[in-house]
Amino acid sequence: MSQAPLIGVVADHKYIESTDRSDSARAFVGVFATYLRCLVDAGAMPVIIPLELPDEMLRGVYEHMDGILFTGGGDVDPAIYGITDVHETVRVIKPERDNVELKISRWAAADDTPLLGICRGHQVVNVALGGTLFMDIPSQVPSAVTHDTPDDQPLSTYAHEVQVAPDSALAQALGAQRLPTNSRHHQAVDRVGEGLAITARSADGLIEATEKPGAHFYVTVQWHPENLYADDDAMRGLFKALVDAAACRLQDRLKQAVAP
Repeated sequence: MSQAPLIGVVADHKYIESTDRSDSARAFVGVFATYLRCLVDAGAMPVIIPLELPDEMLRGVYEHMDGILFTGGGDVDPAIYGITDVHETVRVIKPERDNVELKISRWAAADDTPLLGICRGHQVVNVALGGTLFMDIPSQVPSAVTHDTPDDQPLSTYAHEVQVAPDSALAQALGAQRLPTNSRHHQAVDRVGEGLAITARSADGLIEATEKPGAHFYVTVQWHPENLYADDDAMRGLFKALVDAAACRLQDRLKQAVAP
């Protein structure tokens, strides 16, 4: 059996009040299992990357990875993309997570490490490369379709269609140029980051995906393919494309390691 590529998945931290009086709060580090199952099913070995590592250690962990997955989560701090007048709907800012994902986004772009960014991951990659976000779609893009599906709806609820650029890595991975997606976000990419190309939009014109042209695989999507994975060939194709690119990177690294 060939060696499975390692996909680093940046963890989230949730602080839980403790019943132990000696410790007022505990940090729970983890990732929704759905993301991990998608990677395992596609042939990868997921590795959870915690947030509070020293920079040298974080870099060391990153360098062992054959690919990177950024998951959904809270909002990126608007100060990072130059906004000081923060909209009241901005929520769940976690500087530690911003710090880790901004660094890894830039490293992966420079090193051509395969990367897939999902929802928040789509947004943080854009900010890492110098782009900006709409902080609140309803107030800043009033003509937009509904992008934030109500919490009482299943995570797999299809919300709207996206149109995918036909010559993109995304279209190749999905095997489609037009398809329905779920949608759970109140922010969106505004100005696109340096080196990124827009590869999908919803009918209202909002950016639903980007990628780095010429990269082995550096793709971000605004929707949540992990919640559609079980019954949607296109979403399975997206994770497979990441893992296939990571496997190619692994083979290249192994060849270099044994080269005279």
